[in-house]
Amino acid sequence: MSASKTSKSSFAPLAQPVFAVLWAATVLGNTGSFMRDVASSWLMTDLSASPAAVAMVQAAGTLPIFLLAIPAGVLTDILDRRKFLIAIQLLLASVSITLMVLAQTGMLSISALIGLTFMGGIGAALMGPTWQAIVPELVKREDVKSAVALNSLGINVARSIGPAAGGLLLAAFGAGVTYGADVASYIIVIAALLWWPRVSNANDTLAEGFFGAFRAGLRYTRASRPLHVVLLRAAIFFAFASAVWALLPLVARQLLGGDAGFYGILLGAVGVGAVGGALIMPRLRARLDADGLVLVAVIVTAVVMAVLSFAPPRWLAVVVLLFLGAAWITALTTLNGAAQSVLPNWVRGRGLAVYLTVFNGAMTAGSIGWGAVGEATGVSGALLLGAGGLLVAGLVMHRLKLPAGDADMVPSNHWPEPLVAEPVAHDRGPVLILIEYHVEKKHRTAFLHAIHALAQERRRDGAYGWGVTEDAADAEKMVEWFMVESWAEHLRQHKRVSNADADLQGKVLAYHAGPEKPVVRHFLSINRPGAV
Repeated sequence: MSASKTSKSSFAPLAQPVFAVLWAATVLGNTGSFMRDVASSWLMTDLSASPAAVAMVQAAGTLPIFLLAIPAGVLTDILDRRKFLIAIQLLLASVSITLMVLAQTGMLSISALIGLTFMGGIGAALMGPTWQAIVPELVKREDVKSAVALNSLGINVARSIGPAAGGLLLAAFGAGVTYGADVASYIIVIAALLWWPRVSNANDTLAEGFFGAFRAGLRYTRASRPLHVVLLRAAIFFAFASAVWALLPLVARQLLGGDAGFYGILLGAVGVGAVGGALIMPRLRARLDADGLVLVAVIVTAVVMAVLSFAPPRWLAVVVLLFLGAAWITALTTLNGAAQSVLPNWVRGRGLAVYLTVFNGAMTAGSIGWGAVGEATGVSGALLLGAGGLLVAGLVMHRLKLPAGDADMVPSNHWPEPLVAEPVAHDRGPVLILIEYHVEKKHRTAFLHAIHALAQERRRDGAYGWGVTEDAADAEKMVEWFMVESWAEHLRQHKRVSNADADLQGKVLAYHAGPEKPVVRHFLSINRPGAV
């Protein structure tokens, strides 16, 4: 493929007006958010020189995402997404207006700053899964991957502009003006969302309620071993790498003797490096697999942290933070891509919300922990310990390979509709499903091995209990059973089974020796007479 065709494909979504308008508005909104964060982090260094207090600003921004990402993913699927996004923008605007008023009047305190940063984090937690979920609504199906990549690029463009602009505004005009610029960015985003001519989806008779969708998402996460690997690798990396983010304001002020403008330049360098990293990512992927990319990111991040710990010249600090940005976007996109690759569409939002929970939980715990280490050892000591820990952990985790993500997760739709004597209420349950196989003794061990591999698929798609039994009167008659919480949930299972799952089922069916297909029976729970 030529470079021109690649470029055209990469930027094709911008030719679609709705995506282009919302993408531009999102870049402006994120730019304003980064400006707000710079002002808040720097103001905290004015209010307190304590590393723990400064790190609390980082923790207050990420803790709500850790706590609320999964509920936010569920709300994304059951609410009108445009109205939900507008409500979130109004919440974020009110936070920045309050910060602006308190900063202008000189009434901003440590507790108020941390509390309002926490409220801003709530808005970010609710917004993240929703922005990701609307992408397929804005572009053609073949442009979805390019649109996702453009969203990532837009975030890093904002990261490269916002901190530097925020630092300059803060140094020249004060915190009030900086927060005011953030408020203006939310007005632009709201206007774009109001302009978006979104058509509401028709009512789905199998639409999930909040708690049912919440449980289904957790069940899938608990049963998906490939996702567990991604989550563990992400938690380890971000827990150690969070040291540089938590302590960077003190690096700028104490180790490098800079002001608010210089702190903004440092953060801007990270953003520029991230944009550069995103542009060279295709070349890196051609040479390295996912595990190699994460290992490179680990090594570069550890080296940058070590260099910063020795209070280098300011120009060198800016240079190494360019490399930090490239390493950060490499790790972020690789781990996020690995998570996406093992998630089917029906649970993608909730699965990514779990990933965001782990990511922000690691960042939050890491920020608090490295702030405490900084209190005990100083900023330089904390950075050196973080660099050493990250390098050791990265080398150890490199042995735990990320999933290849080559399974076909497209729904197979090969399950026939269940036979019923009369219509069944969707909320009736639980439901017991029995599948009867005839397996010759010589194939017994192989059959059991295959069907236990199928157990994880049953649980991922909605079963909360699973087992396999044999007939006491006929050892060659085997019955697989699993339970789901309601009839509607079982009907959803029919729509969730993927082509990869169908392949697993095909391996099981290969050992069925009966003249016909295995007999499938459905049993519904009934109340005792007179019970309500």
